[in-house]
Amino acid sequence: MSRIGKCPVQIPDKVSVDINGLSITVKGPKGELKRLMPEGVNFDQKENQIVVTPATSKRYSRERHGLCRTLISNMVLGVTEGYTKKLEIVGVGSRAQVKGKNLVVSAGYSHPVEMTPPDGITYKVESNTNVTVSGIDKEIVGNEAAKIRSIRPPEPYKGKGIKYQDERIIRKAGKSGKK
Repeated sequence: MSRIGKCPVQIPDKVSVDINGLSITVKGPKGELKRLMPEGVNFDQKENQIVVTPATSKRYSRERHGLCRTLISNMVLGVTEGYTKKLEIVGVGSRAQVKGKNLVVSAGYSHPVEMTPPDGITYKVESNTNVTVSGIDKEIVGNEAAKIRSIRPPEPYKGKGIKYQDERIIRKAGKSGKK
C-alpha cells in the first residue's frame, strides 16, 4: 500500500470539495479546479479531510492510490495558494516582455517568439530576464514553464539560454587550443 496514499488530505476552511463518483471539484479563494480521477480508487470525505483508498487489492488500484491522493492535494493547494515557476534568461540580447497577456521572448532567433497563455495562467517579467509563470493548476503551470524553456534550452558551454531559476547547468570545457 502506498505510504503517500495512506495520509489523508486536509481541507482548509475556505475550500469546498465536491466528490461525484470519479469527478472531483475543488473550489477555493483563487478559483475552481475539476478533475476526473482514474478508476480503481475510492474517496471518502470526513469532516475536513479526504481519505483515498484502493477499491480492490489488484495492482491497478494500488498503483493509482498514491497518485489520486497527490492530485487532490495539489488541487487543494492550488486553489488556496497557487503555483509559480520562475525562469531566467541568460545571454546577451536575450530578453522577454509581456504584451497584453502574451509573452514575447527574444532569444537569438531572427524573430521574437510569442506565447499565448491558456486560461488561468499569467506571465510576469522582471528586469527583462526573469519570467514568472503562475496559476492554480500545477500541471498547466509546469507545462507552460517547460514550453518557455524549450524556446532556447540552456547549452553546456557558456550556459546561455532559458533555464529554471533553481536549475544548475553542468558546464563542459571547450576545445583546447594547439600547443
